[in-house]
Amino acid sequence: MNQSTTAEFNIGEAAARSGVSAKMLRHYESLGLLPAIARSESGYRQYSERDVHTLRFIRSARDLGFKITEIAQLLQLWQDQGRSSADVKRIALAHLADLERRMAELAAMRQTLQSLVQHCKGDKRPNCPILQGLSEAATPPASP
Repeated sequence: MNQSTTAEFNIGEAAARSGVSAKMLRHYESLGLLPAIARSESGYRQYSERDVHTLRFIRSARDLGFKITEIAQLLQLWQDQGRSSADVKRIALAHLADLERRMAELAAMRQTLQSLVQHCKGDKRPNCPILQGLSEAATPPASP
């Protein structure tokens, strides 16, 4: 009997083997990212080696910042031996463009905050360019 296909793990063991918390295992199952998980006669989840491998795939995709909807698409493609790598690349390129957009937004935030911090003396006086800058940003623009 091949142990890798018949091994059954409880939720704690599957979590440890996959690097995904038990809570997230249940969540991924509820989202349909995992196929129906086998249950013991007493109702406990029994994860197979294949389930654990799928969980590792999901964890890897999450580590790269893919959204759940993208992970669902990638899982579908991963499991489809007739897939086109162009479909996989399209998802990855869209995600990469989103990452680059967010990185540009973060860089702009960093630059603004760095400028505000540099202009603040950080002494006992009440005048604070950081608070002034936040206040100006919170003021709605004047109507034309």
